[in-house]
Amino acid sequence: MLKWAIIFAIIALIAGALGFTRIQGIAATIAKVFFVIFLILFILAVLALVGIFHAL
Repeated sequence: MLKWAIIFAIIALIAGALGFTRIQGIAATIAKVFFVIFLILFILAVLALVGIFHAL
């Protein structure tokens, strides 16, 4: 997910620099969504690991 968020953020930056505002907005929104999904999955994985090691 983080890879896709970075790719779409780069697309948004390039599109914004070239003046394609609609494409830039869409790519930025997609990047934000992917980043939020990545954060949620990362936090769940960390909590799962803490729970596993706490049980030992």
